[in-house]
Amino acid sequence: MGGVLAALAGLAVGSVAAGFLGTPQTPVVAIGSAFIDRVPPWLKDLAISWFGTHDKTALRTGIVIVVVALAAVGGVLAVRRYWAGALITVALTGAAVAAALTRADSGQTGFLPSAMAGITALIILRLFSRRLEPLLNFPDDAVSRRGFLQLSGGVALGSAAAALLGRVVGGNRAAVADARNKLQLPKPPSLNPPAGVQANGAVPWATPNDDFYRIDTALSVPQIAPADWKLRIHGMVDHEIELTFDDLLKRPVVHKWVTLTCVSNEVGGDLIGNALWSGVVLKDLLEEAGPSKDADAIQSMSKDGFTAGTPLPTLLDGRQAMLAFAMNGQPLPVEHGFPVRIVVPGLYGYVSATKWLVDIEVTRFDQFEGYWTPRGWSALGPIKLSSRIDVPGGKKVEPGPVTVAGVAWDQHVGVSKVEVRVDGGQWQQATLATDASIDTWRQWHWTWDAPRGTHVLQVRATDDKGNPQVESSAPPAPNGSTGLHTVNVKVG
Repeated sequence: MGGVLAALAGLAVGSVAAGFLGTPQTPVVAIGSAFIDRVPPWLKDLAISWFGTHDKTALRTGIVIVVVALAAVGGVLAVRRYWAGALITVALTGAAVAAALTRADSGQTGFLPSAMAGITALIILRLFSRRLEPLLNFPDDAVSRRGFLQLSGGVALGSAAAALLGRVVGGNRAAVADARNKLQLPKPPSLNPPAGVQANGAVPWATPNDDFYRIDTALSVPQIAPADWKLRIHGMVDHEIELTFDDLLKRPVVHKWVTLTCVSNEVGGDLIGNALWSGVVLKDLLEEAGPSKDADAIQSMSKDGFTAGTPLPTLLDGRQAMLAFAMNGQPLPVEHGFPVRIVVPGLYGYVSATKWLVDIEVTRFDQFEGYWTPRGWSALGPIKLSSRIDVPGGKKVEPGPVTVAGVAWDQHVGVSKVEVRVDGGQWQQATLATDASIDTWRQWHWTWDAPRGTHVLQVRATDDKGNPQVESSAPPAPNGSTGLHTVNVKVG
């Protein structure tokens, strides 16, 4: 118990120190971020399949469990040989300090919270070992037992108070939230989405901000106030550009519906969302900088050091890739990249949708690798044509007319046809909802005269160029999943 309380006290002190120092690198964040930096693709896919968008919460919880378990062992060892238990604490501290030093957003003080956490844990571990040593020879020593319980209560209360203080002073969350709430951004002409499919259980045309999927590598969400934000565009350009947030707002603003999809999305998965994005066209900024004719990519960097490599032609071909600062008529949520992120229609997010953007380097693919490329994912990430059944979604239905509905997508190509079949029979053409843009998903529905029994529904799409959806199954890695979404439905 003493080892566990010492570790928890150390973690609490580390969070307070991180808050006062203005760094996100608490011990848990430092270790977790280093783990994310080194995680193999198969483990990342497994985590997403198990936990979905809660993968970071699961990672934080797992780290705390491991630390507490090792600390418990250290506490037992420290009763007889303090140095043995202390060695475990020193090893954990060293790992956290080393991890913090590797982070791009650590700064000069990023290692200090982990160091202070380790020192705190060592001191408290020593206090506990001294209280418990007499009990080894005199188990009934009431004074020592009372002293141990008093120390335990004091450490527990102190740790709770420190943890609460850490949340209060943690980073500059309150200041960023206040700045975000006060922002006055250009409003889109209309937030009214096109007429969509009206069916119980069908996804809405516009994905609410709170429901939009989030997949990124930031264990601690970067906190950037608009007044502190700057973007540097440099590299293979005629001249560099540096922009502040105010500079960005002075430029022409576009409002565009764009569907974003994660490359980790399994067939039929929900790592996809459609939103109205507002921002500045990236093509204009790049042309102003004057990219070299030999350049074929940009490397965009997040505040936390994440990098993505995006093909330069996709940013210059008129598809209105943008530096987005608003989502569905509101400033970007902090979790989705506030104050500025990149949105590129037609590319998976791992090669394009950099959040908390602070740097763009015009370069060549043969001169760098984005974060995911050396982890087994392809350098280019064009989205693949896909479709999904949302209703009836495998639920039991009554015999008779049943609405089958879902979405299909092939951003920046478009969807021209969706078909459904039952039990491997003939393909039946579904009705498509309004096509707002080739850069968004397309809702569809089909009425099925459902007979009693258990049936298998499948869906496939055809793009605007007449190409059918790939029916053979393939996993997300290395460049996106393929296959037909299939659901079982019981009728009767």
